[in-house]
Amino acid sequence: MTSSPEESAEPVESLILHSTDNGVSQITLNRPSALNALTWDQRERLIDLLDAASAAPDVRAVVIGAVGRGFCAGADLRGPARPGERRGGQRIAGDVARTIRLGAQRLVAAVLDCEKPVVAAVNGTAAGLGAHLALACDLVLAAESAAFMEVFVRRGLVPDGGGAYLLPRLVGPQRAKELMFFGDALPAAEAERLGLVNRVVPDAELAKTARAWAERLAAGPTRTLALTKQLVNASLDVDRGVAFAAEAAAQEINMTTQDASEGVRSFTERRMPLYRGR
Repeated sequence: MTSSPEESAEPVESLILHSTDNGVSQITLNRPSALNALTWDQRERLIDLLDAASAAPDVRAVVIGAVGRGFCAGADLRGPARPGERRGGQRIAGDVARTIRLGAQRLVAAVLDCEKPVVAAVNGTAAGLGAHLALACDLVLAAESAAFMEVFVRRGLVPDGGGAYLLPRLVGPQRAKELMFFGDALPAAEAERLGLVNRVVPDAELAKTARAWAERLAAGPTRTLALTKQLVNASLDVDRGVAFAAEAAAQEINMTTQDASEGVRSFTERRMPLYRGR
């Protein structure tokens, strides 16, 4: 995607909107004229907001959504270069790997490592890095109009932004290769059937459903959810002994929280628990 001088002049805070309400950090991609393709500064703002959500006691869940007819068309390859980044014939060996490591991979890692549950609300197309941004989230809601696309092969590029890590873990290696080899658009209903998304909802209900899920998560035991996320994310990369040891250690840590005490107490007192994220 390309960006006009007027778009480039806009402050990044207007292109990546943010608000916090009722324990939910709402992050909204707001560059609809470019199908929310991400420039380097927008990507950095996303990373900063996700990192801040981890540390903020008043944030207990995160929603990533977008305005317009597309969720995210991926990285904006035509946007302005990051300070110090070489483009075109100026590149030297190592530049591309460094750019990916410090850019797209950092963004996907920020989602995976966020200590609060992250919900993606996918409207329209999620392509390339945009698809990986969504699929890295803990829960993925898709509008009926949504579609996911591994667009890299169409440009003669290897998938980056963690795609070859995420997709096989979600759909298996054969399906992942099919998606990446052909680069076809995957409609929301098929993505749900394959297990890439949790639920498909009517377009008009996407924002409301994402908000309801996030508020339900925000009312839960925050550190318990963080530890659970860590266990699940690590489970496919370790053997059974390591996974069992991590599980026991996580439960040990979890039992020091006020929410764990409240959960046990509410059970014995036969009432609903009131979790405070502590």
